[in-house]
Amino acid sequence: MAARLFGTDGVRGLANKYLTAELALDLSVAAAHVLGEVGAFKGHRPQAIVGRDPRASGEFLAAATIAGLASAGVDVLDAGVLPTPAIAFLIADSGADLGVMLSASHNAMPDNGIKFFARGGHKLADELEDAIEARLDEPWDRPTGSGVGRVSQFEDGPARYIAHLLSALPHRLDGLHVVLDAAHGAASEVAPEAFRQAGATVTVIGCEPDGLNINDGYGSTHLAKLQQAVVEAGADCGIALDGDADRCLAVDAKGADVDGDQIMAILALGMRERGELARDTLVATVMSNLGMLQALEREGVAVRQTAVGDRYVLEEMKAGGFTLGGEQSGHVIFLDHGTTGDGTMTGLLLVSRLAQTGRSLENLAAVMKRLPQVLINVRGVDKSRVEGNEAVQTEVRAAQAELDGVGRVLLRKSGTEPLVRVMVEAADAAHAQAVAERLADVVARNLAL
Repeated sequence: MAARLFGTDGVRGLANKYLTAELALDLSVAAAHVLGEVGAFKGHRPQAIVGRDPRASGEFLAAATIAGLASAGVDVLDAGVLPTPAIAFLIADSGADLGVMLSASHNAMPDNGIKFFARGGHKLADELEDAIEARLDEPWDRPTGSGVGRVSQFEDGPARYIAHLLSALPHRLDGLHVVLDAAHGAASEVAPEAFRQAGATVTVIGCEPDGLNINDGYGSTHLAKLQQAVVEAGADCGIALDGDADRCLAVDAKGADVDGDQIMAILALGMRERGELARDTLVATVMSNLGMLQALEREGVAVRQTAVGDRYVLEEMKAGGFTLGGEQSGHVIFLDHGTTGDGTMTGLLLVSRLAQTGRSLENLAAVMKRLPQVLINVRGVDKSRVEGNEAVQTEVRAAQAELDGVGRVLLRKSGTEPLVRVMVEAADAAHAQAVAERLADVVARNLAL
C-alpha cells in the first residue's frame, strides 16, 4: 500500500525532486474539483489566495499552484511572501473560498511544502485531503474563454494582516526594546513593521531573505545569534520566529531562552486576568513540560492535554470552546484571533504582557520551573508492540513509581518510522538521563525487529 501523500501538515518534501511543479499544479486542480463538488463554492465563481515563504523553490511552486487553480476556473489573489497565519487570516477576512501556502516551515531551504486551507482559513479535514489525492491525474473538462480563472496581486494583504495583529494587543509596547529574528523567512517584513507600529524599539536580525538562507542559523530553531544580539543591544527581550512564522520562541534580557511552555504559561495567566481564557483552561500536548502543568495547577488554570501535533490541539480547542492552546515548540493558537499558530501574534502578546506588568521576561517566565527533560529515540523496533509487551510495561510502571510526584515517563510511537520515543522528566537531569537510558534499553531489547 502506497504511503499517504498528505502528512500532518500538508504535502512536504525535497523541492523539485519530490514536490515538483507538476505535483503542485495537479494538487491544485484536484483541490479545486474536490472543494467544488462538496459545495464549498456554493454556485459562485471561486476565489483563492496563494502565499509562500521566500524559498527559491517557492517561486516556481507558487507559479504552478496559481496556474493549476486558474486553469480549473478559480480566480487567484497572489499574496506573495507572507506568513502562514497571514494567509489563513486573509482567507477568512476576504471571504475567499480556499487558500494555499507554499512553505516547509522550519525545515532547511531545499525542502518545501504545499498546504491547503478551506473557507474561513481552516486546514482541510483528512477526508478532503484523501479525496484530493485520489483525484490526481484524472481526466477533466477544462474551462475555456471566460471560464478560466483570472490572476491578480493581493497588494494590501500585508497591511490588512498587520492591522489584524495590532487589533489583538491589550497593551502597546512603548518603551520596550525588542530584538526580532525572522529566520530570513516569511515574516521578515511584516513582523518588524508590526512591532514598530505597536510602539517597540526594534532591532532586526535574520530579516534579509535571499531565497537560499531561510532557517540557516537563524530563527526559532537556532537561538544563539538572537541570544547574543539581545545581550549586546541591552534589549528587554528577543523574539524568534520560524520560516513561515507560525512559531515563536523568546529570549530574556540575560540571553536565557524562553520556550513555548513558558510562553503559554505567561499568556494563560494574562488572558485569565483579562477574562479571555475560556473556562480557565489551556490546551497543550503530552510533550509539555511537567513544570508547566504544576505551575498552572498552583495558579488555578487547568490544562487539557492532547496527542502531539497542532491539529490535535486545535481539535480539542474547537470541541471544548477553549481560547488558548499550543505546543512546547512555540506553536501557539489564539482561537479568538485565528485558526492556526501565529508566531508574530504570540511575540506581540508576550511583549505586551511585559509592558502591561512592568515586569521582565525573566521574572514572568519564573512562574514555572522547567524540569530536565530527556528524549531518546529508539530505532529499529516494532512500535506496534509497545502497549502489549509486558517487560516494557513493567519497566514503565517501575520508572513512573520511581519518579512519582517529581517526574514522569512517556513512550511515543513515531507516526512514520519504526521508532519509539522515550521521554523522561525528573527533578534532576542526571536522574532523568539514567531512567531514560534504562527504559530505552528495555525497549530496544524487547521490541527489536
